[in-house]
Amino acid sequence: MTKRSQVWLGAVAAAVAAQVLAALLLPRSFALTAFSDFVQCFLLFSGTAVFIPLAAQSKGRVRLFWSLIIFGAALWFAYQVAWTYYEVVLRADAPDLWSWDVVLFLHIVPTMAALGLRPHIPRDEHSHVGELDFILLLLWWLFLYVMAVMPWQYVVPDVSAYNRNLDDLYLVEKLVLLAALFASMLTSHGGWRKLYAALFACYLGYSGSSSLANWAIARNQYYSGSLYDIPLVLAMAAITWAGLTVRAEQPEAGGREGSTTYAVWVARCSMIAVFSLPLFAAWAISETVVPHRIRILRLALTLVSAFLMGILVLVRQRWADRELVRLLDLSNESFTHLKHLQAQILQTEKIASIGQLVGGVAHEINNPLTAMLGYSDLLLGTPLDSTQQPVAARIGHYVRRTKSLVASLINFAGLGPSIPTSLDLNALATTAVKLTQPQWEAAHLEVVTELDPTSPRLVGDSNQLLQVCLQLIGNSIYAVTEWGGKTITVSTRQQPEICILHVVAHIPPAVKSAADPASPLSRLGLSACQGILQQHQGTISQEQRPDGTLLLSIQLPAAGSEPSKNKNKEATLPILLPSPPYA
Repeated sequence: MTKRSQVWLGAVAAAVAAQVLAALLLPRSFALTAFSDFVQCFLLFSGTAVFIPLAAQSKGRVRLFWSLIIFGAALWFAYQVAWTYYEVVLRADAPDLWSWDVVLFLHIVPTMAALGLRPHIPRDEHSHVGELDFILLLLWWLFLYVMAVMPWQYVVPDVSAYNRNLDDLYLVEKLVLLAALFASMLTSHGGWRKLYAALFACYLGYSGSSSLANWAIARNQYYSGSLYDIPLVLAMAAITWAGLTVRAEQPEAGGREGSTTYAVWVARCSMIAVFSLPLFAAWAISETVVPHRIRILRLALTLVSAFLMGILVLVRQRWADRELVRLLDLSNESFTHLKHLQAQILQTEKIASIGQLVGGVAHEINNPLTAMLGYSDLLLGTPLDSTQQPVAARIGHYVRRTKSLVASLINFAGLGPSIPTSLDLNALATTAVKLTQPQWEAAHLEVVTELDPTSPRLVGDSNQLLQVCLQLIGNSIYAVTEWGGKTITVSTRQQPEICILHVVAHIPPAVKSAADPASPLSRLGLSACQGILQQHQGTISQEQRPDGTLLLSIQLPAAGSEPSKNKNKEATLPILLPSPPYA
């Protein structure tokens, strides 16, 4: 608790203590009456102002909750100011048929409306249909007051009937509020439970003090400032204590079952209220002991209320239908997402199975490759003529390349380690072009390289990234030869913190499409490319240009850049071409 709150609470406690001492020490007099009235005005003003900062710091339903609490306390404070004006300024008792009594009666209504908001329930469990049910109940409650009390005040003035009906209805209203606070306390947690408990204690004390004061008035023992006012003063002070000590600004998760039960009972009570109107109409007609004008007023009031509540019921039904349609749409959307998730899981299991198969096959291939590499080295150690020596060297070179590809497959299957090093993308592109030279020369193709000398270095596994470059060039070689082209362009570019490799297959413009964009991924080579680039936080993409050229490109983060900028990007697989050399 802050120092300001401590000072505020100390001032309230001092006012309560002063009221107790005055009730004990001072005799019945105007000074005691004035002092008691001013103390109660101060306590109610404090109870109104204490919730203003909470409303200012909140938002949404929580702010509306605090605003309604403030409004209820302000009505109570306004009633007390009017009472003080009569007793202190006019030095007269309040009239028996006092128009300000309706303000005292209505000050509980905003508090009940605040409880109807259920701010401790998360927003996703809050329904506008429930708000409309609560409006129906509030309208019914106001109907009861106007029907039972006001006729004896304005139509046929009768003090005894007015006081009797007002006291009985006000008592029922306070009991309903206490029941709502108790139910809210049971279905909430944390700070909200403490708040509801504090408000419950406040209104319980207020209800008890009102009953005690009415008992004393009936015996001509009550006067303002007497000991009968002490429970009332304590209840007023409890409002300030609740506002200063309790913090409950955000809805708390949980309580779903309690929220559902509450909504069901509010809906049931609202329907009971609507269906009770014909009973009140029958009662108004059959009660012959009351004046005719009051019976006519009650009957007209019942018919008007039935019309207004009927409109609210129609609106409620429309809102309920819209809510059901929304929930149905959400269910369909959830079912669609579930089916998509199941398909993704199935695809993941397939890829995992392929990875296991690839790993096993790669290990089996690796053993004879090791033997072939050993024999090729032995062959190079034997006397060979000038034509045999380069052939033997080329055999060893391609065996080593095959072992590198097998190592990449093992790494793709998750069975081997990856060692990242600093790499030059231009060197990788040049090496890939040289390794594929036998293929594009045999197909009578021209490969043009356009390498950016300022391209930054990157960090990754050289064998894996070289495999990606070979795959892209191999796809382009097959695309060009398949569709009658003659040229392939391999280029490197750079963007801020990104290294880019473009492989362009120049396909004649007459060819509309080199492949079906909707083709599913089915080849191991492109699967390996996807896995490798995901490990390196890179992306792969494909574009069929209007002039017929096929652009395959990869993007990789430069050395020293933030990986988080690229690691969440999903690799876009190139369009699959029919049976490329490295598939």
